[in-house]
Amino acid sequence: MTQDWWREAVIYQVYVRSFADSNGDGVGDLPGIRSRLPYLAELGVDAVWITPFYKSPMADGGYDVADYREVDPQFGTTQDAKALVDDAHDLGIRVIVDLVPNHTSDQHEWFRQALNAAPGSPERARYHFRDGRGDQPPNDWESVFGGPAWSKTADGQWYLHLFAPEQPDLNWDQPEVRDEFLDVLRFWLDLGVDGFRIDVAHGMIKADGLPDVGTPGHLKLLGTEALPFFDQDGVHEIYRDWRKVLDSYPGSRIGVAEAWTPSPERTARYLRADELHQAFNFHYLTAEWTAADLKQVIDDSLAAMAPVSAPTTWVLSNHDVQRHVTRYGSVARARAAALLMLALPGSAYVYQGEELGLPEVLDLPEDVLQDPVWERSGHTDRGRDGCRVPIPWTPDGPSFGFGDGGSWLPQPADWARLSVAAQKGDPDSVLELYRSALRVRHEHPDLGAGTEVEWLDVSEGVLSFRRGAFTCVVNLGPDVARLPIDGEVLLSSGGCATEGTDVLVPADTTVWLSRP
Repeated sequence: MTQDWWREAVIYQVYVRSFADSNGDGVGDLPGIRSRLPYLAELGVDAVWITPFYKSPMADGGYDVADYREVDPQFGTTQDAKALVDDAHDLGIRVIVDLVPNHTSDQHEWFRQALNAAPGSPERARYHFRDGRGDQPPNDWESVFGGPAWSKTADGQWYLHLFAPEQPDLNWDQPEVRDEFLDVLRFWLDLGVDGFRIDVAHGMIKADGLPDVGTPGHLKLLGTEALPFFDQDGVHEIYRDWRKVLDSYPGSRIGVAEAWTPSPERTARYLRADELHQAFNFHYLTAEWTAADLKQVIDDSLAAMAPVSAPTTWVLSNHDVQRHVTRYGSVARARAAALLMLALPGSAYVYQGEELGLPEVLDLPEDVLQDPVWERSGHTDRGRDGCRVPIPWTPDGPSFGFGDGGSWLPQPADWARLSVAAQKGDPDSVLELYRSALRVRHEHPDLGAGTEVEWLDVSEGVLSFRRGAFTCVVNLGPDVARLPIDGEVLLSSGGCATEGTDVLVPADTTVWLSRP
C-alpha cells in the first residue's frame, strides 16, 4: 500500500466494549483486541479504528472522557495500548483511535473546577456557561439524546451539553482548549497511533451569540439543514492547526471526520488539502436500497470529493446506527451491499460483526439497556445498544467466545451459528465472502483508490459500472437480471449463472467480473 494508504484502506471499526474480553468481566478491553489482531490480519483489513478507551465514568460508553491521556482501568493500561499498536504494526495493520473534542465528561478536572468557580471565571470560560432567560434555558437548543441541551447548576447558571448532561460542551473559542487538544494529539502520536477518528467533528464551534434555532424538534433537521451548533465555518481553522501536527510525524498520520453536514459539498470542506484526510459518508449510509437512490448518492459523493482531491469513503454500519442486515431487510441484501461498497473507489469502513452478517438485536430486555438515549427519551427510543451486542467468536461457551464470563449485553442464542468459528471455512458464509472480497480488492489493479466509475447502460433496477478491466453488477430489482458477460466472474454475493453470452444475476445480488 502506498504512502497515501488512507485513500484505499479498508478500515475495521472495533467497539471496544463488545469485541473481545480478556479478563472475564463481561466487558471488552485492549488486551482482548490485541489477542484478536491475527483474525483481523487474516480478514484482510488495512487498519483498525478503536472507539474511546480513555478514563471515563461511562455515561455514554466512553464518549464522556474524564482524562484524555489515561486508559480506563476496565479497558487496560497505557502499556496495553502501546502493545496493541506495536502488535498491529507488526501485522501490517494501522491503528486509528477515537478522539472526543466537542465535550468532556462532567467528571473531567476542568469541569469540576468550573462548577466550583464563579460565573465569569476563566474556569467556566472553558465551557459554555450562560445565565438563563428567567427560569428557562439560555436558548432553545435540543440535546441529540433528547430534551433540552442545557442543565442548571447550583448557582443558577446553565451549561451547554449537546449530548447527555454528563457531557458538557467545551468552548473552542478559548485558546487554552485548542492548545490542550494539540498536546493530546501529540501524546497519542508519540505512542505510535496512525490517526484519529474525530467524534462530532462538526460540533466544536457554535454560532456567535448562541442564537435560537426557532424550530421545535429541530434535531430532525440534523444532517439536512444548517443549525447554529453544527458545521460552523470556524471548525476549519481548528483542523488546519491539527493537520500541521499530523504532518509533523512520519508515516502519513491521518484525521477522519465524523461530520454530519447538509450536503456532500459541505463535508468536502473538511477535506481540503490543509485539513483532514477523510470524512464518513453518511449520505451513503442512509441511502435507500434502490438503484436510483444509490447511483445518485455515489455520483454526488464522488463529485463532491473531486475538487478537494480527497478519497470518498463508504460505510454501511457503525456503533450509532441499526445494523444493515436489519436495515436492508435481509442477509442477501447485506451481502450484495458489501460487494458494492468494496467495489467503489476510495476507502471502506467495516463495523465489527458485519463480516459475520450480524443483525440488529431488537429484543434486548429493557432492564439491560445502557444507551443514555433510552432514559433521555423517556423510554420511547431504545437507543443504540442493539448494534453494540458483543460479537460471537465460538458456537459455545458463556458468551460465544467473547470472554470467559458473560457479556455486558446479552447475545441472542442463535448467534452460535453466526460465530467466527462456525463460519470459517464455509464458502457460503458471510465471513468467507468478506475475506474473498478483501483479497480480490487488494489483488485487482483497478480496485481500491480512484475517483471515477463508468456507468453502464443496463435495465431499470440494476446498477453496473466499470473501473478499468473490472465490472460490478448489482441487481436491486425483484427479478433475475440478464446482462452481457463482461469478463470472468470473480465473485458473487449470491450465486449467478451464465447462459450463452449472458450472465444471469439473481435479485439482491452483486457480481464482480474482470476482463483480461
